[in-house]
Amino acid sequence: MNEATEHAEPLSAIFQRLIANTGPISLMHFMGEANARYYNSRDPFGDQGDFITAPEISQMFGELIGLWLADVWIRAGREEPVHYVELGPGRGTLARDALRAAKRYGLAPRVHFVESSTALKDIQLAAVPEAFWHNDLSTIPPYGPILLVANEFLDALPVRQLVMTGEGWRECMVGCDRDGRFVTVAGRQPMDAAIPEARRSAPVGTVLETCPGAASIVYEVAGRLVDQGGAALFIDYGHEEPRNGSTLQAVREHRKVDPFAMPGEADLTAHVDFSALVPIARSRGCKWLGTVTQGRWLRQLGIETRADNLAAFAPEHAAAVHSAKDRLIGEGQMGALFKVMGLAAPEWPDGVGF
Repeated sequence: MNEATEHAEPLSAIFQRLIANTGPISLMHFMGEANARYYNSRDPFGDQGDFITAPEISQMFGELIGLWLADVWIRAGREEPVHYVELGPGRGTLARDALRAAKRYGLAPRVHFVESSTALKDIQLAAVPEAFWHNDLSTIPPYGPILLVANEFLDALPVRQLVMTGEGWRECMVGCDRDGRFVTVAGRQPMDAAIPEARRSAPVGTVLETCPGAASIVYEVAGRLVDQGGAALFIDYGHEEPRNGSTLQAVREHRKVDPFAMPGEADLTAHVDFSALVPIARSRGCKWLGTVTQGRWLRQLGIETRADNLAAFAPEHAAAVHSAKDRLIGEGQMGALFKVMGLAAPEWPDGVGF
């Protein structure tokens, strides 16, 4: 945790004061502020942090992504200059592994990280010293194809929830009970116009969750792919069909905790609705390669053969290699819950695994 944040006023106190003065705040506001404080104050990854992501489980994950990018770039004609862009690159582990694997096939792109956390930038610099940093996509060069990766990025963007009440649809807000604890309450403003007509007549208590930030990111990335060429991989836990209900959750020290208990001290996430993102990408004229489970995608890319080769090369680590592989592709682990969505420029080839 950096010194400025260590001595900062707890976010819960700021929220309590704001709610007391102005009334309940939107869930989107609550989640956005909480995650901004959380990610800017610490390194949340790994055994010593709050959660472990796929690149930290095994080098195979990043390597296969690098090979996928190299393959699609080679078949598209090896256009230069080419840009590797990663959204929320964590510790830089995925980029380091992917770029090392891609380099063997002649792909040595310029590296761009979209990262707002000052706490993580120093760690990323050590892992990938040649990277350029950006606060958002707007400063990524507007020429040359982009090869974009976003692993567990969209799930941390703030969600908006709408709930069906006896009076109609309302936004889910966050207020305080008598003891100062944060609780969800229905807003006063009618929100029926924000609900797709086919889903408006739902039973009381139905919750619809949307993520304006994810929609905006995919819209911008799809436009870039159409204008500049390239391909993109969005990897996250989520669903391929529309569904109802809240998926908001919080993780601290590898355990699920109450999302409202300690804002800014736990990682708040929600499942990604990939079904909502596909039409957004297509609206720009972008090619949707498909959305498949992480397990299926990694199998198609040859993770089982790669694991066997690594185990044969270093027999003393064979058990750990196969355990990591199973964690990445197992149906009961990350294999089914996590999805991979591929996008590409209209004239670019289809990617393996979809």
